[in-house]
Amino acid sequence: MPLKPISSDEPRPPHWQRPAAAPVAPTPANRARWSPKRFLEAPHRLGFSAAALVLGLSGLWWALVLCMRFTGSQPPLTLPEPLAHALLMTWGFMPLFIVGFLFTAGPRWLQAAEVSAAQLAPSVSLYVGGVLLIMLGFHAARWLSVLGGLALTLAWASLCWRYSRLWRAGRSDDKTHASVILCASWSGLAGLVLTLVGLAFADDNVLRSGIYIGLWCFIATVFAAVSHRMIPFFTASALPALDAWRPLWLLWCLVGALWWLALGQVLDLWFWPLPAVWRTLQAALEAFSASIFLWLAVRWGLVQSLKIRLLAMLHGGFLWLGIGLALQAMHHIWMAVTGESSPLGLAPLHALTMGYLGATLFAMATRVAAGHSGRSLVADNYAWALYVLVQLAIIIRLWAALPWSPNSMLLIAIALWVAATCGWALRYVRWFGLPRQDGRPG
Repeated sequence: MPLKPISSDEPRPPHWQRPAAAPVAPTPANRARWSPKRFLEAPHRLGFSAAALVLGLSGLWWALVLCMRFTGSQPPLTLPEPLAHALLMTWGFMPLFIVGFLFTAGPRWLQAAEVSAAQLAPSVSLYVGGVLLIMLGFHAARWLSVLGGLALTLAWASLCWRYSRLWRAGRSDDKTHASVILCASWSGLAGLVLTLVGLAFADDNVLRSGIYIGLWCFIATVFAAVSHRMIPFFTASALPALDAWRPLWLLWCLVGALWWLALGQVLDLWFWPLPAVWRTLQAALEAFSASIFLWLAVRWGLVQSLKIRLLAMLHGGFLWLGIGLALQAMHHIWMAVTGESSPLGLAPLHALTMGYLGATLFAMATRVAAGHSGRSLVADNYAWALYVLVQLAIIIRLWAALPWSPNSMLLIAIALWVAATCGWALRYVRWFGLPRQDGRPG
């Protein structure tokens, strides 16, 4: 059933619906030099630039750790290697991208006054400093990571408080998606507190619990709310034959499936091994969710979107959610039947994290960067090549998780991921330091 017409607080229709504009003539504005001061001209400039820095550094760090592992020269680490990786990939760049998106789209969604990047700068700077301290603490002293975790917690508490004020001031009659994101953001703060406690008291189970809550109840839930609101809207705008179909029960299915993953992983930490009946229940609910989301990907126009690259990038990211849950169901069925870990290993987790979260991040951030720099809303050859690299990295990483895969597959996957993330950072951080091409502010 088609929804009511999209309200005026939604983004404008994409440029591909309009006649092609004449090339922008050279002006003093678009010949201006790059300057980091422009990061303070809009929230997305600040948040995305900070996130791109951390994204590139985290990828390079993990690539270096893996190369040292495969050459037999294990680097000194104050945390177990997989735990350090999970901590950095969860709490590193993703929240900073969310800040950039949230305070760009949030005022429109809520019909509230805009928040300036200068107001966000102290919290974003504290957050980046915290991530750098955590990384330094991985190799120097654990107390540095604890100090970094404290900085992250304080910074995110400040950002949650600011978003809460924005939410309360909003005049929109429909705050559903903004409310889901608000709940997810405060859940992220709870996850950060647990992460900090786990770091401070060297309790790996508490630390992992905080990471799982942050990953599923916070980051993935924000992505689910954005996917539910924006993918059908963007698709219907670009392909008028399709409707912007997004009933609320689908949103609750998305959120419920992700919080179910969080519950299952936390229970695995504290009560391993879980009985076969629980594994069967996990598999049944995950298979049911996977079938809904794979069908939803088609219903939202996956096939039709392939004609438009930028749209196909969004749909390709969402498709991984259904694939990841299907792999999770297979994983838990194996465990229910055999009582042993399945040969899929970490493949389901990486299908959901690198696949759904990573590919959707690239698509959404690329779209925001283009639209808010005054450029056409299209994925050019460079952006498309980066996205293809991400998809190849995901597929090879899943292959590397299988027991019969050669060790070299993991190195190939991280090499592709680093190429894509650093390539994205190099191009778009440059854009964020230049004025808009259309001469508009922001």
